Amino acid sequence: MAGETLESFLKRQKRRPARGPVALVFAEDRVELASTLRHHLNLGFGSVLALMPDAFDLPPDLNREVQRIAFDSSRPAEVFQAVNRVIGVLPGTWLYYCYNAEYLYFPFCETRSIGEMLAFHGEERRDAMLTYVVDLYAGDLSRHPTAVSLDSALLDRSGYYALARIAPDTGAPRERQLDFFGGLRWRFEEHVPENSRRIDRIALFRTRPGLRLNPDHTFNDQEYNTYACPWHHNLTAAVCSFRAAKALKRNPGSRHAIDSFCWRNSTPFDWTSGQLLDLGLMEPGQWF
Repeated sequence: MAGETLESFLKRQKRRPARGPVALVFAEDRVELASTLRHHLNLGFGSVLALMPDAFDLPPDLNREVQRIAFDSSRPAEVFQAVNRVIGVLPGTWLYYCYNAEYLYFPFCETRSIGEMLAFHGEERRDAMLTYVVDLYAGDLSRHPTAVSLDSALLDRSGYYALARIAPDTGAPRERQLDFFGGLRWRFEEHVPENSRRIDRIALFRTRPGLRLNPDHTFNDQEYNTYACPWHHNLTAAVCSFRAAKALKRNPGSRHAIDSFCWRNSTPFDWTSGQLLDLGLMEPGQWF
């Protein structure tokens, strides 16, 4: 089934804007694309956009529920450009972006919708939310050579840390900004480009005129890049992602060097927000 072009989608938003909050799911390949889309539909997003090649198939129910947009996600720069173009036509809308085989979790998401969570976050005068990209991986790579398995997914229960984010123009630390590291990108950093090792992403944000997403997953407005407001802790969320595991097993330089992603701090992922809260991989802030 062919999707409409990004150009036609953008033009249509001027007449009939997508209902928010809006999720943009970029399909780099077919792996767990359907489960990714279903997960975000179940979170309560008003619109879920699947930016994917026409050659990729979806089950009939998803073709009815998501908006397909013909798109090639193989070039990272094109992904960031697409997000920025959507920002330009949907002012004042909460947006979320991710890739296939990535799953958003926020505190109490089993009983509360994404709209409820963002309404509270907005009442705290926050227009963006820090999300940690938590690497998931299959325990047995001989059975799951792509490193993806929903039924036996593992994550690291420790090994996460943060460093001060330095402003390049002043050489001083940026206020309420940190660079976060951990997971597979930390343990196998010799196979990961330096500019891809951070695990922080501002995946949820409210659009406004002039806002731009940078190629390093930060924004041109420095307040959007902060983890909390000046007066107390705020909500954070997690994007549970097989993306790093897939890349490490796909790339020729690392494929044969890694026999297993397991180590002493691997633990089964139970697909609940409670586990991520217990591990400190997201914050409830003042939301109870």
